[in-house]
Amino acid sequence: MDLTQEFEQAIADSKLLPEKPTNDVLLKIYSLYKQATEGDFSGEMPSNPFDIVGIAKANAWKEQGGKPKEEAMKEYISLILQLKK
Repeated sequence: MDLTQEFEQAIADSKLLPEKPTNDVLLKIYSLYKQATEGDFSGEMPSNPFDIVGIAKANAWKEQGGKPKEEAMKEYISLILQLKK
């Protein structure tokens, strides 16, 4: 199985985790997914200062900046595998 196939499998597995991850872990999953699929953050920060979730997601993705897509895929796969246990 190549990296893309493993990544796709991890995406499917992420929807079937035995326990709901903490918010911090969910942000990590989100940010690695976005980095792996879209690359560095390119959008705008939410303009509503009360959009706490949107701001947290944007900041988490920005923290992944500069990370190659393949590395983000590997980290995503590894994280999902840990959560499946």
